[in-house]
Amino acid sequence: MRFRLVTYNIHKGIGGVDRRYRLGRIIETLKRYDPDIVLLQEVDDGVARSLHHRQAELLGDALNMSHYAYQRNVQLKEGHYGNAILSRHALAVVGNVDLTLPLKKRRRALVVHCHLRVDGRWRSLLIANVHLGLAGLERQIQLRRLLAHRYVAQSHQRSPLLIGGDFNDVWGTLGKRVMLPAGFRSAGKKIRTFPAAMPLRPLDRIFYRGKLVATHTFAARCQSARQASDHLPLVAEFQFE
Repeated sequence: MRFRLVTYNIHKGIGGVDRRYRLGRIIETLKRYDPDIVLLQEVDDGVARSLHHRQAELLGDALNMSHYAYQRNVQLKEGHYGNAILSRHALAVVGNVDLTLPLKKRRRALVVHCHLRVDGRWRSLLIANVHLGLAGLERQIQLRRLLAHRYVAQSHQRSPLLIGGDFNDVWGTLGKRVMLPAGFRSAGKKIRTFPAAMPLRPLDRIFYRGKLVATHTFAARCQSARQASDHLPLVAEFQFE
């Protein structure tokens, strides 16, 4: 069975160039690439800048993804923003992993089980959605903390597991330093996704291990993607071994 996963920092639905809130551009972009599972970062809920929209619900409805999970990370005076996972397949929230370091912005990983029916039987896929910090050492500590958490550490090496999101990995070194030594493979090489209008940095990544194969990975470069956010979506196609 094949499935398509997208990780996308939607920047609250605010365009990276025109700075206008247009959630419809995010919807148009995601519909174009027809994903089965979407990992979202910087998702607003009840914030004035985004018309008090509950974006995870709105996006799930617009994309006909009836299964979703939302994680509140940063509390604002009015509303909050965080990570979300949308899916065409059933989701069971496993929990949140605190990745916050002292004096740094609050960061957490949203961890879910996705249940897919494959060849007449159910397969379970563990997924972690992350938005890592801005400092290099901070990112390494956050990833190692996630990998050491029981959600990941107690998962069998052959069990399908995906970790994706906005790694803020400016130099593309986290894979070699942290993920590959832990038995993960990268879906695609260092694919540039930031800034959306003229991508120069591979900030968004997907790593996986277990009985999965990444068959194709690319950055979405359609016109709506270049306008909708300050990041491009990263699209990856997988199949179970």
